[in-house]
Parts: sequence; C-alpha cells; structure tokens
Amino acid sequence: MNGTPPAPGPTTPSPSARARRSEATRDAILVAARERFAADGYERATIRAIAKDANIDPSMVMRYYGNKEGLFAAAVTVDLRLPDAGGLSPRDVGAVLVRHFLDMWEDDEVLTALLRVGATNQAGAERMQGIFRDQLLPVARRVCPDPAQIPARAALTASQLLGLALTRYVLRIPPAVALHPEEIVAWLGPTVQRYLTAPSP
Repeated sequence: MNGTPPAPGPTTPSPSARARRSEATRDAILVAARERFAADGYERATIRAIAKDANIDPSMVMRYYGNKEGLFAAAVTVDLRLPDAGGLSPRDVGAVLVRHFLDMWEDDEVLTALLRVGATNQAGAERMQGIFRDQLLPVARRVCPDPAQIPARAALTASQLLGLALTRYVLRIPPAVALHPEEIVAWLGPTVQRYLTAPSP
C-alpha cells in the first residue's frame, strides 16, 4: 500500500469569499459601464463592450443586471445641482426651477437617457424616483406652506418638469422642441410656482 497521502482536491470557496468576489465583479461592471456610457452614450454602448472593458463574460453582466436598461439605471449617478431654496425668494422658485431644469436637459445626455429608460424599465423608474425624492423634496420642504402637502406638491412639480423633458427631449414633439427656453419659463414657471407655494385648492 502506498503511504503517500492523496493530493488535496479543489477547495470550495467560503460564502464570504464568494460574496466578496461577487461584489468585486459588480463593481468592475459598474465602473466599466459608467466609462462606456460616458464615452459612447446610451444608444451606442453595448453589453459586449462593457463586459470586455470589465474583463468578464457578457453573461455575467446579464446575470447581475438583466439587460442594458437595468445596468444603465444601476450605473448612472445624476446630481440635479438644484439651487439652494434657502437663497431664493419663495415667489421666484417656480421660474428658477424651470430654467434650471431646462439648462440641465439641454446639456446632460445622461439625464435624457435615464428618462427614456425610466419610462420602460423598473430599475430606471426607481432611479428616477430616487433622484426626485432625494433632491426635489428638500426644495419643496423649504417653500411649501403646508408640511403635510410636501410630497404631493413635489410630485406635481415633477409632473411638469418630467413632462416637459419627455415631450421636448425624448418624444421630440415639434411644437415643444420649437419653444424658446424663455417661453417655456414664462409658461411653466407660474404653474410650478403654484404647485409649490399657492394655498391648497
């Protein structure tokens, strides 16, 4: 009988090691996705290119994020850079917000792509909800006359701002595209102002 002990077989990674490896893979995918979306834009970026950048198989991207829409929603971070409501006169906040959002939509392809994804993808919708919850609600909180109505008033404000973006930048409805920014501010500013500061109807 040979007294040499058998060679050890492959060891099974512990659950904590598998979790760390999974987290590292997710992080690598997100880093590659952010860089690829920034370089190529949403439409031209592909799962295959992102996987190649992350040095993994494309199936791993699909495993973790489902599809390009889900990956995009997970990868992008949007800072609306809203003006400080504390420095605004309450009677000016509607026009200031509309003008600020117009500037954002005009210059930020990522924001427009996220709106497009959010209209058809649950992960994108949740990301848009989070952006407006975390960044628009504080503005509403500073100027709304009734604290109990803050969520509803912020939601109505978002309906105007997102509706404008959808018609002008995603659907590109010609009359909406043709409006001069100052015309849009003149039309929508008073509406947003009313939603945020007018007495309850």
